[in-house]
Amino acid sequence: MTDSPGQHPSSAKHVVIVGGGFAGLSCARKLGSKPGVRVTLLDKNNYQQFQPLLYQVATAILASGNIAFNLRGILHNHANVDVKMTEVTSIDPQTHTVETAQGQRYQGDYLVLAAGAQANFFGTPGAAEYSYPLYSLHDAQQLRSRILAMLESADRDPSLIARGALNFVIVGGGPTGAEMAGAFGDMLQTALKQQPEKRAYKNLGSVAGRIFLVDGGNAVLKAFSPKNQAYAGKMLEKRGVQLHLGTRVKEVGDGYVLLSDGAKILTHTVIWAGGLKAADLSGKVGIATGKGGRLDVAPDLSVPGLTGVYALGDFANILGKDGQPLPQLASVAQQSGHWCAKNILLDVAGKPREAFRYLDKGIMAMIGRSAAVAEVGGGRIAVQGVIGFLAWLAVHAVLLTSFQAKVEAFVAWAWTFIGGARGDALLDRPEELHIDWTADKAEDGRGD
Repeated sequence: MTDSPGQHPSSAKHVVIVGGGFAGLSCARKLGSKPGVRVTLLDKNNYQQFQPLLYQVATAILASGNIAFNLRGILHNHANVDVKMTEVTSIDPQTHTVETAQGQRYQGDYLVLAAGAQANFFGTPGAAEYSYPLYSLHDAQQLRSRILAMLESADRDPSLIARGALNFVIVGGGPTGAEMAGAFGDMLQTALKQQPEKRAYKNLGSVAGRIFLVDGGNAVLKAFSPKNQAYAGKMLEKRGVQLHLGTRVKEVGDGYVLLSDGAKILTHTVIWAGGLKAADLSGKVGIATGKGGRLDVAPDLSVPGLTGVYALGDFANILGKDGQPLPQLASVAQQSGHWCAKNILLDVAGKPREAFRYLDKGIMAMIGRSAAVAEVGGGRIAVQGVIGFLAWLAVHAVLLTSFQAKVEAFVAWAWTFIGGARGDALLDRPEELHIDWTADKAEDGRGD
């Protein structure tokens, strides 16, 4: 089946958007209320996921429904947007045609590529097979079950602790890794502060899980100021996180991690937050890719050498004022999607397109309860501690898609961060319990 403008009575220009993340959805929402265009939005999921909060799903602070939003529900007031749940498998940029896994073809006057990103393992042996990336809702749900599986296993048989059951290794000291480590540290410390008779895992006694954060740099959060880097490192260590800086993961195996300094850590849970690259679809456009497998784009976000083709968000290398690619942030994706829609509308009206101008609102990261760092605005005004924590909550609540999501998130945050309580997380993927513990029976778990 081919969906093309000629099949419809309307003379509206047809825009095909591949990807319903921050960038694609932002583009669709702006175009969806304008006359003269119609939009087909294609995504393999029927929801948009709020990636900055995936780690809170993994640590059972928020439920999946707090950070994932039905695309049709979001766009229900946009009559000229048609959502199709399907996976795009090939692209012909010359004819603006994409083909899906089901054999359907969609052709438009304009093609917007916003297929997002995936984990970049940088060729690390075993990383793809034995680690848990944290870049999708499925990843977060699977990791949550894995963490619970380790706790359940160690509670059932405490001897498994010596085989790495409660060793958790986080690879990458950027925002994803640091936020995951901080939330995880809070979770374990809260459990251990409870009276023995009130602990959920009574057979673990006072045994604490060990969290290792490994990064090749000399500090966590390298995009932040040295002052905030030092604060973040201090707050992580306060939460029991062991920092292995200036060190890289050499190999990930079934039950262990080898570090570049020769250390071996027994673990069955390696959380990969070591970097991103564009989704595999970037290699099927028929043009050379740039850094991170992403498509290089012109200042107006169009793909050079192609007419009517745009690339956005984590799928593109979008240059900032300094000539360097902008980071893979939700704000960059949202703004690029909005700007792309603006340029398509200018093109339809016969007017010249405009170069993308990114409004830098700053960066922030939460290190745990009442601890966060923020650098606000282009001038990077540094904030940390409780003020940074409150700012983080406010900004992320505003970015959530619906009013209901904002209210539910605030309730969950209040319940966790103020009340000090957590919901009873469900181990809904029992396959994460299936581990051959005999493989490392002779080890003692103290390879670090």
